Amino acid sequence: MSKFIFITGGVVSSLGKGLSSAAIGHLLESRGMTITFLKLDPYINVDPGTMNPYQHGEVYVTDDGAETDLDLGHYERFTTVKLSRENNCTTGKIYESVIQKERKGEYLGATVQVVPHITNAIKERIMNVAHDVDVVIVEIGGTVGDIESLPFLEAIRQMPHDVGRENVLYIHLTLVPYIATAGELKTKPTQHSVNKLREIGIQPHILLCRTDRYLPPNVKDKMALFCNVDKDSVITAKDVESIYEVPVVLRKEGLDELIVRFLKLETGPPNLRDWDMLVQKIKRPRHEVTIALVGKYVESRECYKSLSEALVHGGLRDETSIKIQWIESGAIENDGPERLLADVDGVLIPGGFGTRGIEGKVETIRYVREKNIPFFGICLGMQCAVIEIARNLAGLEKANSAEFHAETPHAVIDLLPEQRGIQDKGGTMRLGAFPCKVKSGTLASSAYEQADIHERHRHRYEFNNEYRDALTAKGLILSGTSPDGKLVEIVELQGHPWFVGTQFHPEFHSRLCAPHPLFTAFIGAALQRKFGT
Repeated sequence: MSKFIFITGGVVSSLGKGLSSAAIGHLLESRGMTITFLKLDPYINVDPGTMNPYQHGEVYVTDDGAETDLDLGHYERFTTVKLSRENNCTTGKIYESVIQKERKGEYLGATVQVVPHITNAIKERIMNVAHDVDVVIVEIGGTVGDIESLPFLEAIRQMPHDVGRENVLYIHLTLVPYIATAGELKTKPTQHSVNKLREIGIQPHILLCRTDRYLPPNVKDKMALFCNVDKDSVITAKDVESIYEVPVVLRKEGLDELIVRFLKLETGPPNLRDWDMLVQKIKRPRHEVTIALVGKYVESRECYKSLSEALVHGGLRDETSIKIQWIESGAIENDGPERLLADVDGVLIPGGFGTRGIEGKVETIRYVREKNIPFFGICLGMQCAVIEIARNLAGLEKANSAEFHAETPHAVIDLLPEQRGIQDKGGTMRLGAFPCKVKSGTLASSAYEQADIHERHRHRYEFNNEYRDALTAKGLILSGTSPDGKLVEIVELQGHPWFVGTQFHPEFHSRLCAPHPLFTAFIGAALQRKFGT
């Protein structure tokens, strides 16, 4: 039987449950264990696909086309696990499934209640991922005390009764603030948070204490006493320079040894040597390049989490750190690109939806095209590149996307026939991994070093094939297409040192141990522009 680790959070949100879960997964994999993850999110939306990025941050897409929580990106970046729609579940999904069963009469006329019907549905989702793995790591979204989280907490409280107490481990992530004026670390928030958990019947086995310094023995003693845990079960989750240091810090605190002991796992010693070498490369780079990220949601960096991490990965080959210059595309519209982009070594335009800031992105692309600055356009960024080339090189002055201007005379970006008339917004885009054929002799071919690739998509509009001849005649290179040649997946620009746009999201496949080749090539081009080597 699989073992189960349940990770909860207390005191405040955004303490890093997702990163902690991912780090624990990495530590267990480094010991030779097979693992998987499940993120249980308490919001009522069925998935985050229709949520405002400022509300929820990035929407992470899996190979099978699920729109999921951004923490699944952390899970995949820290481990070798490939996740699917089974690895993320919301309150909305749970209630949807229970109501559907009730409508079909599957409850045989019983009164449908939170306990046992909702909690049983939650436990069923937990057990669904517990196949052929040693350990299932389950992260409970939200903060202990939130009313939305109660059904999930009740469900995991019941798990020891279902699978045996020896197969369940509770880890609680909490905040231990340092009050400078008093010169003290304060344990009271953690005590209250643990008491809240114990009120509903969950006694944590391990405390992960988020703090800016290592906890001294006397503080650990006090927390162990008042929270009813062993002293060595109080673990410092110290702030770090790079998120990839988290497994290293938790290993030094003995977290993996504790987990192995509590769950009676038979494992080998951990091997973090290669991981630690990569962390050192990040912390001690030889070079630095400045990359402008021109987007619509730059006020919230969580909206571009996979992108910012993929840029970090892309610098590893050349031992280069990435300084991201976050630029609101609306600022380009107001101030022009000359001042804002004067000192950058490369420009990345990410995906997005809606008309706001589009002209700023198009103007940015014109500038980098004329100045020969390395350019990487992803999804909407690629579409804006097509619009810019159509307007300024092909002479189609009013070229646009049908998404932004339905009456444009030149819809170089348009809906596929099968997308027309769709009413529901959730889960109806082209989602998930699709094959792509890469054309030889192109920048994409040089980066991938293979002709057949699979990449993850999240979009509704496509390159309009009616304009292929007009745009390729002006230097646009269609360097990647679907295997049947009908869908344009990658574009480049003839004569430019590095100008690549992808309809897909390559950042979703980038890992610390396996950087995405397009990001590596992009950073290499930025480095070459800066140093001329």
